[in-house]
Amino acid sequence: MKKSSEKHNQERVRLTFGARLRNYFFTGLVITAPIGITVFLTWSFIQWVDDWVKPYIPDVYNPDNYLPFSVPGVGLIFALIIITILGFLTANFVGRSFVSFGEIMLGRMPLVRNLYRALKQIFETALSQKGQTFTKAAVIEYPRRDLWALAFVATDTVGEVAHRISDKAGNDEGFLSVFLPTTPNPTSGFLLFVPRKDVILLDMSVEDAAKLVISAGLVTPGFIAENAAEEDKEKALELLAEQK
Repeated sequence: MKKSSEKHNQERVRLTFGARLRNYFFTGLVITAPIGITVFLTWSFIQWVDDWVKPYIPDVYNPDNYLPFSVPGVGLIFALIIITILGFLTANFVGRSFVSFGEIMLGRMPLVRNLYRALKQIFETALSQKGQTFTKAAVIEYPRRDLWALAFVATDTVGEVAHRISDKAGNDEGFLSVFLPTTPNPTSGFLLFVPRKDVILLDMSVEDAAKLVISAGLVTPGFIAENAAEEDKEKALELLAEQK
């Protein structure tokens, strides 16, 4: 009996040691995986830009011709400089005239003009300092009642869409244009026009809501965690008061 109990204790110690190793591994994975993926994506982007730009850099200004090794990021630096110079040149009257002439030429091409106008509008909206981004995070009932989905409020619905659906729905409070992202890829989703009264705005930031979507609900925003902690403190104080 004594030998069997000792063997059982040894197996238990081995299982505990294995469990510890597994926990150490997953802890290290949680720390290194985001760093590794970030470095990999950044490095891949730099190499992609270098492959495109470096062939057009004059040999005099290319440090790869003077050094025994390739310098990463040179193409990216030149691309940023060229884009900045182009922006400076198009800011004056002559530059704007060339851009207007080029847009007129593109506007006469049947397929190219639609692609150009769409891309230009997207970049102007995304990069303009006056451009609006998602203002608030919210929840709406989707795809049916009693099922709730996380969404991002873009702006008030205006124009023909607002006029048509307001007449159809008989809603005088107006509608909100919301973007309903998919999980775990928030770059795809649905544009919905929801009555203002049916949109529940959240206190969490758009960034925290995006983390919630990307993690498929595994990452809880700090606001909820803080509230839960406050509730735990209140319950502990109530128990202490009852014991007294």
